[in-house]
Amino acid sequence: MGDVLSQAEIDALLSALSEGEVDAEEIKTTKVQKKIRVYDFKRPNKFSKDQIHSLQNIHENYCRSLTTYLSGHLHSVIETKVLSIEQITYDEFIRSLPNPTILGIFNFEPLEGTLLMEMSPGLAFVIIDLLLGGIGNTSEKNRDLTEIESTIMEHRLSQMIELLEESWADVAELTPKFRTLETNPSFTQIVAPNEMVVLITLEVKVGEAIGMINFCLPYLVVEPILEKLSTFFLFATQAKVRSPEQVKMIRKKIQWAKIDTTVLLGQTEISVRDLLELAPGDVIPLQQGVENALSIYVGNYKKFRGVPGLSGEHLAVQLTETVEEEGGDIDG
Repeated sequence: MGDVLSQAEIDALLSALSEGEVDAEEIKTTKVQKKIRVYDFKRPNKFSKDQIHSLQNIHENYCRSLTTYLSGHLHSVIETKVLSIEQITYDEFIRSLPNPTILGIFNFEPLEGTLLMEMSPGLAFVIIDLLLGGIGNTSEKNRDLTEIESTIMEHRLSQMIELLEESWADVAELTPKFRTLETNPSFTQIVAPNEMVVLITLEVKVGEAIGMINFCLPYLVVEPILEKLSTFFLFATQAKVRSPEQVKMIRKKIQWAKIDTTVLLGQTEISVRDLLELAPGDVIPLQQGVENALSIYVGNYKKFRGVPGLSGEHLAVQLTETVEEEGGDIDG
């Protein structure tokens, strides 16, 4: 069944016919052409659609872990997403890389073989600049890493590769082990040039800078777990029902999360003139009555009210009331 035109599309087509922009005879003779997909038998697709979808889900989970990791270490706004997944030969992948680039070579124990994590040099230099106290500037000219920069990137790549373990945990118990950092793609011949690999490309945005991270997974390395990838996709597409044990475990992990608690003693407004003339001993009246309970914020949300006091030699506040579903900024 062909596509059904909306009324607006029908009106636009009639208008084009009446104005001569479209030839009616041309429409009559136009045949619906079948979509043909080119298939190269010299480069057979070895990963099924289910397996590709599983890799998509796995690396979307990895993006969330990577975003958390980079945000905590770089103290910057990080956005990460899966840009594409494709099957190509290893030679095509190597030829597409700049020289020099940032290549992390690692293993996926107990799988046999070597995998690659490639980071665009521009992204690497932004990360290095932020770690060394800069604002995330990067040089447009590509260059080799210095010894200090290589040491920094080896440590970061090692930790970023370790994050893969959690992302792959639902598929198989794999332990990623960083081996070495290489900058020349020609020196990283991990499989034969004509071997098929799956290339997962991630887009990483650090502040205003955007860079790419590529994971090169050779078919020969991941072949032992391909069946598990297909099974993982089938289970991932079904509705997930969490057991009481899983809920209890998640709740236990959340309970250890740290969050700031703030007690608001009061607020007031003064003129700039009064502010400039303040001196030791001056008293600033607050818009908070002594008999009124203080507002207690958990994060940015008002959750309790209480009264101030002492606990031994320390200042303290005693909770007297729970505030239900009330939020807003502390300053508001």
